[in-house]
Amino acid sequence: MSEHLVVTGANFETEVVKSDVPVLLDFWASWCGPCRMIGPFIEELAAEYNGRLKVGKINVDEEGDLATRHGVVSIPTLVVYKNGEIANQAVGAFPKQNIEALFKDLI
Repeated sequence: MSEHLVVTGANFETEVVKSDVPVLLDFWASWCGPCRMIGPFIEELAAEYNGRLKVGKINVDEEGDLATRHGVVSIPTLVVYKNGEIANQAVGAFPKQNIEALFKDLI
């Protein structure tokens, strides 16, 4: 069962900016090989940190405005929000422990 949230322009403010817990955003696309490669890691982290971390996926083909707002020029791009602000970010495909390191000290 999927633990991630589909983030859109319509729910970004409520689900990300006003979140009580840190939010890991995965900017991705279905045609992106590296995005598909880290997808299982993102899902595992969403399940493992459920309740302590919110995990959202943003499809750059469907949510171009959000991608532009975040300066996304390459995917996958991972952005961590805490208290409504960007706390960390990384571009590229990484092992699960590297993705976890982006947010672990923020929880």
